[in-house]
Amino acid sequence: MSKTQTPDRKPLDSDVAIRGRMTPGRHRVEARGLYLNVTADGSKSWVLRVVANGRRRELGLGSYPDVGLAQAKTESARYRQVARRGGDPVAERDKDRIELMTFEQAARAAYDDHKDSWRNAKHQAQWINTLTAYAFDPIGNKPVSTIESPDVLKVLAPIWLTKPETARRVRQRMALVLDWGKANGYRTGENPCNAARSGAGLPKQPMKPEDKRHFAAMSYVNVPGFLEELRAGPASQSVLLALEFLILTAARTGEVLGAKWSEIDLQANLWTIPAGRMKAKRTHIVPLSLRAVAILKDAAKLPRRGDYVFPGIEGAKLSNMALLMLLRRMGKDCTAHGFRSAFRTWAAEKTNFPNQLCEWALAHGITDKTEASYNRTDQRDRRRKLMAAWETFLSGGATLVQLKSRKAAN
Repeated sequence: MSKTQTPDRKPLDSDVAIRGRMTPGRHRVEARGLYLNVTADGSKSWVLRVVANGRRRELGLGSYPDVGLAQAKTESARYRQVARRGGDPVAERDKDRIELMTFEQAARAAYDDHKDSWRNAKHQAQWINTLTAYAFDPIGNKPVSTIESPDVLKVLAPIWLTKPETARRVRQRMALVLDWGKANGYRTGENPCNAARSGAGLPKQPMKPEDKRHFAAMSYVNVPGFLEELRAGPASQSVLLALEFLILTAARTGEVLGAKWSEIDLQANLWTIPAGRMKAKRTHIVPLSLRAVAILKDAAKLPRRGDYVFPGIEGAKLSNMALLMLLRRMGKDCTAHGFRSAFRTWAAEKTNFPNQLCEWALAHGITDKTEASYNRTDQRDRRRKLMAAWETFLSGGATLVQLKSRKAAN
């Protein structure tokens, strides 16, 4: 008798008996070759012992109570019959699993596998909720192995024009489910969502006006004058400082609004943005110009309760719309993100700094393999000179002292 098998005093013959059996080990069930396996943590699963083609085989038949006693007995009888006919009960079981795995089951399994990698709790909830709302009713009960382009169109067509952004997200999430199914052996062939991605079978979605100006940028020649207006702009001091800091550092909106004092080193004049907050998922170090440091010192005087450099109401992070709404109130038809484009155009047209250095300042990846292998540092000193030159341009050649005097005079 194995160490993991308990004495078979009486075969388990009911769900009541199975629920009450908590001793770790394998317990005989009232069905030939069928056992209930109980682990030390109390979880239970079915194991079938069968001889096929002269070899003893063991088949897992699922966990309890997901697979009940009646189902386990039915399946064990079927696989014993396969073995008696000279077949392979393991291969037969795997075939059954493929045929029985529905799209909804695959979606929930894929969700469980991926959700821990999504740091945003809202995204976690939305991911499965969109499939529940739009995909499970029309195709949720279909075997995932049989999902093809007509099934994808059946889900997307009703919302493709009326809810275009939602439809695109549903398509992306369906694609992940089908890729998961293929990787786990539940389907073969191409992912039918690829055809939907190219627009096959679906009408062209209308472009919304806000999409056309998504990253509208102010010309770099107008940015110095805009900064003069900004310092007296119609917004809270926190929002005004945040936008000026964004322009000086050429950082993304989310990076600036999420900036915390723990990321700031005022001794070395550096801002270290952790990989988790970066688009490329790599730590990004920003050398701070004198004016950027002065903004941080002003921000330190703001009333705050948390660790955010530019706090919102009651210390919370400022909304992503805060900077855009400020620009709208000032009558500017551009976005905060567009100032990155202004910086990049200025650097290309008005300076001799190397292209890859300017890309580094924007936290863009270096695509040329030769450049990437040659430049193994973050070129911090050269980037500090680049950001200082950008500040000088923005201030019209004025020094930090002159800027302070000008502010005091106003």
